[in-house]
Amino acid sequence: MDILGKDAISSDVGGRLRSLREERGISMRMLAKMSGLSANALSMIERSLTSPSVSTLNKLATALEVPITAFFQQEPVRQKVVYRKATERPRVPFLRGLWEGLGGEEFFGRVEAFQVTLETGGSSGQHSLVHTGHEFVYCLRGQLEYEVDRERYMLDAGDSLLFYAHLRHRWRNSGKTVVNAIIIISAFDEMEHPGNYHLHSLEESSLEEEPENID
Repeated sequence: MDILGKDAISSDVGGRLRSLREERGISMRMLAKMSGLSANALSMIERSLTSPSVSTLNKLATALEVPITAFFQQEPVRQKVVYRKATERPRVPFLRGLWEGLGGEEFFGRVEAFQVTLETGGSSGQHSLVHTGHEFVYCLRGQLEYEVDRERYMLDAGDSLLFYAHLRHRWRNSGKTVVNAIIIISAFDEMEHPGNYHLHSLEESSLEEEPENID
């Protein structure tokens, strides 16, 4: 089942790649060597003549030392009121899943919210997450396995979980159906963006690797 859709990567990735490369004073030839991609392929991406795969974006993100989300949007202007249509959500694909921003990335206050869609085996990555604030999880569909401080919680549709986010945590779809869940993080440190921690963890999972089981 393809939960990502053909338009999962829909922003000006080429323009963002060029900006990120030039901001760091890196030539296209140098970036090609750092990422293991050809200079011709990079030129095609920057001129928007081809759309990069998620695997390619992971290589570029690693080479430039940026989160994969850096290719999808500019640093947003923070607002006191954020209204977002379902069709206007930023969408970031990852291994067997899809991340969708629900407005927190543009909100002035210390609240971030996003929705994750997970195919069977989709997870937050191999490593546990730790950040400031409180984390609230609401399972909309399927069965979501959440591990918090080595304690395992199985969330079915309608179940919720709330915990201090400084406790080590991670999540995965251990069931046989697609999972939809909303995650809300609040009261984190002013200069921290914990939603990015979740995305950083997602990026670490290679498309060629199987997600690690939660033991």
